[in-house]
Amino acid sequence: MDLLNTPPGFKSGFVNIIGKPNVGKSTLINALTGERMSIISHKPQTTRHRIMGILTSPEYQMVFSDTPGFIEKPSYKMHAVMNKFIQSSFEDADVFLFVTSPDDHYNEDDPLLAAVIKADIPVILLYNKSDLSTQETIEKELEKWKAKINVLEAIPISALNNYNIDRVLNSILSFLPEGPMYFPEDQLTDRLERFFASEIIREKIFFQYSDEIPYTSEVVIEEFKDTVTNAGDPIARIRAIIMVERDSQKGIILGKNGSAIKNLGTNARVSLETFLDKKVYLELTVKITPKWRDNDLFLKRLGYE
Repeated sequence: MDLLNTPPGFKSGFVNIIGKPNVGKSTLINALTGERMSIISHKPQTTRHRIMGILTSPEYQMVFSDTPGFIEKPSYKMHAVMNKFIQSSFEDADVFLFVTSPDDHYNEDDPLLAAVIKADIPVILLYNKSDLSTQETIEKELEKWKAKINVLEAIPISALNNYNIDRVLNSILSFLPEGPMYFPEDQLTDRLERFFASEIIREKIFFQYSDEIPYTSEVVIEEFKDTVTNAGDPIARIRAIIMVERDSQKGIILGKNGSAIKNLGTNARVSLETFLDKKVYLELTVKITPKWRDNDLFLKRLGYE
């Protein structure tokens, strides 16, 4: 990557967000960048890929990385690859944001905890969902964590409510080294629009369907074409495949007389139009791909590398 010209005293670096599933990492990166970078749901293991969000000002450039939650006992090859995304975040970080929450628990031999302890990188502890705890509980939790890992600062936050987000940014800035601007100042992420289109559709699957459906499905964008309507207005034409593993799952996605997938398409289209700031024509189909989560070829095609 060509490093861009930057003024003297400019600070830059890679800020990697780590923690267990469902502690609010995706909500946090959205709050830090002020943009929608990661999909959010109350279900664990929503995030599957490593996603970068870039925040640039005249004084600094912070490159945030949202990683999947660490899975202690991977059930599929997909889970193992998701854990590799986390391992890679230990190789290029300038600052770690270690996120925990009131309902988060670690064993003494937890591999993620052990990796954080051994990492020779500045660690900022973020106690998320602090609005659900009393001040006394927060103070006890922060002291407990300070005794476990070497943190440079421990901050109670509520990513959902933007509580203490400015304090987090100031803390990061104090630990960032001077460096170049790695990305153009108007670039917000390392991902293309078609990736976010698939993530938005997948987010709607997490919200609409229960049980195993969100975990056994994947969204593949077959076509993403920017064009115009007959009236000359911009429109994105998107054709997406929802991949599932069994015929029964396909039936659930479709619903009676196609009612469920129609509802899914409507909700996804509305969010896509907001994200892309243009009209969207969305076509959804469902395809059965048995055991895709353990298929090396499919995982590679889907970006799990």
